[in-house]
Amino acid sequence: MPADVLPRPSHSVSAEPGGVPRRRTRVLALAEARWAGAALALFLLALPLELAGAPAWAWGPLYALVYAAGGWEPALSGLRELREKVLDVDLLMIVAALGAASIGQVMDGALLIVIFATSGALEALATARTQDAVRGLLDLAPATASRVTAGGGEESVATGDLVVGDVIRIRPGERVGADGRVLGGASEVDQATITGEPLPAPKEPGDEVFAGTLNGTGTLRVAVERDASESVIARIVAMTEEASRTKAPTQLFIEKVEQRYSLGMVAATLAVFLVPLAFGDDMTGSLLRAMTFMIVASPCAVVLATMPPLLSAMANAGRHGVLVKSAVVMERLGQADAVALDKTGTLTEGTPRVTGVHPLPGAALTCDALLALAAAAEDPSEHPLARAVASAARDRGLPLLPASEFTSAPGTGVTATVGGHRVAVGSPARLLRDTGSPAASRAAASAAAMEETGCTAVLVLRDGLPVGVLGIADRIRCDAAATVASLAVLTGGTPMLLTGDNPRAAARLAAEAGITDVRAGLLPEDKAAAVRELERAGHRVLVVGDGVNDAPALAAAHVGIAMGRAGSDLALETADAVIIRDELATVPAVIALSRATRRLVVQNLVIAGVFISVLVAWDLIGHLPLPLGVLGHEGSTVIVGLNGLRLLRETAWSRAAGQGRSGAPAAARQTATVD
Repeated sequence: MPADVLPRPSHSVSAEPGGVPRRRTRVLALAEARWAGAALALFLLALPLELAGAPAWAWGPLYALVYAAGGWEPALSGLRELREKVLDVDLLMIVAALGAASIGQVMDGALLIVIFATSGALEALATARTQDAVRGLLDLAPATASRVTAGGGEESVATGDLVVGDVIRIRPGERVGADGRVLGGASEVDQATITGEPLPAPKEPGDEVFAGTLNGTGTLRVAVERDASESVIARIVAMTEEASRTKAPTQLFIEKVEQRYSLGMVAATLAVFLVPLAFGDDMTGSLLRAMTFMIVASPCAVVLATMPPLLSAMANAGRHGVLVKSAVVMERLGQADAVALDKTGTLTEGTPRVTGVHPLPGAALTCDALLALAAAAEDPSEHPLARAVASAARDRGLPLLPASEFTSAPGTGVTATVGGHRVAVGSPARLLRDTGSPAASRAAASAAAMEETGCTAVLVLRDGLPVGVLGIADRIRCDAAATVASLAVLTGGTPMLLTGDNPRAAARLAAEAGITDVRAGLLPEDKAAAVRELERAGHRVLVVGDGVNDAPALAAAHVGIAMGRAGSDLALETADAVIIRDELATVPAVIALSRATRRLVVQNLVIAGVFISVLVAWDLIGHLPLPLGVLGHEGSTVIVGLNGLRLLRETAWSRAAGQGRSGAPAAARQTATVD
């Protein structure tokens, strides 16, 4: 990809403690938001004055400014569309608002203007924030790297200036500056941003590393194999942007007929005005009939028939920890008929934990004694596996003896003196040198059995002899199995697991969660390709993920949901909805709520259609007084609005949450309760 397509981000962005620099568009930096805010403020000033009986000169100019501030941009946009022979609902709403004002319904028109201006501002903000997150991903890669010169020295160069064949040195705690292959050194690299693996991957000569990943405790010499614009992290950015651009246009249910309705309403209004004139009716009578027709036939009630249920459902979901970013998303959630789930941080907690403690025969150690011995040696280490071991011991209330003479070897493990014994904890493959001894054979067999279950095996040596094996794995969420079962009921098919983790760990997790379709070892482009494959097969895919590596799939999906607590900035901004509290069980609940919302929208459309039909027929066949027409129009608006607000009630969420659970197998529900 050309470098000018993915430019190096400016370094003027703010930085978060312990994280990478972050960019975020301010709300008031958007012109749409400033104009919408001005229109809303002016409306809130004018409305109390009118209701309090103040003279028209006090509130009239304020309403006029509301029309100007909130209406000029949609009016200009609508006129541009009209020049292309397209009549959209924005222009129709402006005409309806001006028509309402021309017959004295100034407040109604101003309210319509405020609603449309606010909607446009929210859409512009969502677009800007997504672009921020996509571009900010490039900040994961460091701005400079240490390039090894021909004479063996080092020079600091911009990562964008690195070329294939350059050799760079990556010290402990530094981010990798380019995609490449290890020439020398050993370390562990946290590459969760790329592969989603919960544990750092050991790296030694011959292994591949990716730009933006975080080096551990060792020093690596890496040969650059890709230009900066072709790195995996840059390709994630490109794929996310491309998927966002090519995603099918999103429209609300009612917007799908807006063009025909708009044209029909304009044509009918002109006919109502011109036909009576042709038969000798007076100008005033024809104009009044036409204006009445435009008011009663305007889609205000239809728009409100759609929006209040969707907004109420969004608010209800928000109260229960699900942030749905737009009304379009609320509608699309219920259309999903296939689900793809990420593993680490989505179905699992995203934190390694000790899952097994196995003393070896002849070691004369209990499980607690083995865990306490390993934890004492690991306690000074900052490695994620070491923290998992130490945390497990503390959770059991085990006392830890002080450790001395502590050393850490990247890719191997730690060594320390604990209670007068020399204790080593680390990789079985690195620590087991004398594999011919009976103790070593037993240890190797125990470690192999542990790894077959999908866990990472950690060997414990005491004075050079194997005494036990610990199993460490990312623990499945307590509600994962029940959620998978509920999603299967709602969509008619078992969800798919898409993960960059190794096949054994993926298979173990899938078996616990009740998933049969497992795709492991995937890079970000592979996840997006799997989603597109389902889309091409005619499915509307819901993707749930949390990491940078999930962003292309989230963008490519019919609708994407991000786990909010541990989710990356890119995933949170790319996703259409965010689970704020990391409660996986809310996914089927919000799908069921979306489907209930759609049913209520259809009810409201029927109510609004009946009112419009009766009022229009009355105006055309008989003589509908303007005040009565306005009353009928406003009455239908109030009815559908109140009907839509029913989704704000707690019972609406309870019914939605119970809908999926009622179909989940009892075993899965019991697992979610007891685990």
